[in-house]
Amino acid sequence: MRYISTRGGGAPLDFEAAMLSGLARDGGLYVPESWPTMPREEIAALAGAPYEEVAFRVMRPFIGGAFDDAEFRALIDAAYAGFGHRLRAPLAQIGEETFLLELHHGPTLAFKDVAMQLIGRLFEAALARKGERVTIVGATSGDTGSAAIEAFRGSAVADCFILYPHGRVSEVQRRQMTTPSEPNVHAIAVEGDFDACQAAVKAMFNDHDWRDRMRLAAVNSINWARVLAQAVYYFTAAIALGAPGRALSFAVPTGNFGDIYAGYVAKRMGLPVDRLIIATNRNDILHRTVETGLHEKRGVAPTSSPSMDIEVSSNFERLLFDLYGRDGAAISALMARLGGNEAGFALSPGALAALRAEFGSARFDEAEVSALIGRLHRETGQLLCPHSAIGAGAALAYPGPSVALATAHAAKFPDAVEAASGLRPALPPRMADLYERPERITVAPNDIDALKALIEGKSRA
Repeated sequence: MRYISTRGGGAPLDFEAAMLSGLARDGGLYVPESWPTMPREEIAALAGAPYEEVAFRVMRPFIGGAFDDAEFRALIDAAYAGFGHRLRAPLAQIGEETFLLELHHGPTLAFKDVAMQLIGRLFEAALARKGERVTIVGATSGDTGSAAIEAFRGSAVADCFILYPHGRVSEVQRRQMTTPSEPNVHAIAVEGDFDACQAAVKAMFNDHDWRDRMRLAAVNSINWARVLAQAVYYFTAAIALGAPGRALSFAVPTGNFGDIYAGYVAKRMGLPVDRLIIATNRNDILHRTVETGLHEKRGVAPTSSPSMDIEVSSNFERLLFDLYGRDGAAISALMARLGGNEAGFALSPGALAALRAEFGSARFDEAEVSALIGRLHRETGQLLCPHSAIGAGAALAYPGPSVALATAHAAKFPDAVEAASGLRPALPPRMADLYERPERITVAPNDIDALKALIEGKSRA
């Protein structure tokens, strides 16, 4: 299995090189050169298998020779041993044909743990063999940062720097990033929004001299390995609900497009997925793209679902690559328009038709999100975070059997949940002292040179 850039530059890489590189040197994202498929009989044979076994079988075709079978199985087993539910990603029914896929049973109570706990171990094993260390730099709208810091805290092979928008994450999200005391992990509060953080990270990777000197690596959803690990729970959910004999739709709270793109990966592998429903808050650029064909920036407004307060969704580039027939030059031109002075771009008629053939969308404003949280608790007993409620609202509105991805524990957003339901969700016992733990907060300007100097001063790579 080899990986190529969405912008057409450079030679193909193997899995390990693509994983450790993160972002391609031409600014593109890595995708498989071709899609491995899983026959219906192999999908059916996964029924009743533990999560770890499904993960091994789904991901194995993408790994190549990076890890032998025994090592890869051991890394998967270790990654999920600390999850708080024996099924890792259990289902709960909230409607006649509507289910919640609970992805918040990991150590930081968000779906990012499903991939990040494995990525941390894959990095550790690969770098230990090479006798190398890296500087991990990532941007987060809330959950990726805490999951990355949890996965890499105390690592002997990596220093981890996470940029998050100052004042635009929940208190629980912030504290999960700022309370770990290990000297190799660092949370940096950038005076700007998530898009500013993400732009800074991409600028660092595109400064090739600095990138090489600092040995940069990325673990947010621009990293292909992150997306691949998330494709697994689409398989476990669909199989539990009747696949391959039954097709399901999935409604996904969507910010940076990585989680829903993982569903697209599962579908390309042969999983019978009906529709992938992009569920957004008021920052609805992706919903507007499906509705109108115009991918147009209009600014980002803070909401009660901050992990979705994103305008430039990095992983949408991966989908565009397929929508445009894997034409790297076309994608480079579109991304230049999005990153330049223009507001965005219009999809070609063929690309828009291909998008609508597989994706639907839904949009909820703040009042609607609050109402959803209250209604779902009254009607189903489920107390959901704002992101999960958006996914559930989209799934309930869609005809036919569907699964909503519940992406974070309600206790990560207690103020919004309490305002909507009258109930303040409690943190699990293992995190009960989170509000008492001392924080290390570094506030930095939205200035690429200042951020690079800060990282260079603390990195040991």
